[in-house]
Amino acid sequence: MVLMFHRQTNASGTSVEVLDGIVTLKGEASSTAQKELTTEYASDIEGVKSVKNEMTVAAAPKPAERTAGQKMDDASITAQVKTALSTHRSTSALKTKVETRNGEVTLTGIAKNEAEKSLVTKLVNDIQGVTSVKNQMTIEAAMAK
Repeated sequence: MVLMFHRQTNASGTSVEVLDGIVTLKGEASSTAQKELTTEYASDIEGVKSVKNEMTVAAAPKPAERTAGQKMDDASITAQVKTALSTHRSTSALKTKVETRNGEVTLTGIAKNEAEKSLVTKLVNDIQGVTSVKNQMTIEAAMAK
């Protein structure tokens, strides 16, 4: 599921059940923010009607530890970015070129507006292994002038 692509969610500790477009999330989040982000990411997937988040919040936040397996190579990061953008309702139709070098992601393409461009940056920044994002996308309205 798309949750595994986001560094702010704990996909390995989250149980996901889907019935008739209703997603139920169970497990333990390290913080309230992580719980809320998990709901946001799940609800933005095409076909999801609603999300019931039954996750509990850990008593004390756990520090994020990166294992060797979590350190991604550039090709893996690029693939994850493309998958995340294609499964996100607001960015799935965008034609975005993605290049990754040493964890730095460079994006080019055309966004409809500044909000869409900003959303792409936010989504990419949250991908495991991304160290920085250079969003060089142009705004559609600016190109018409």
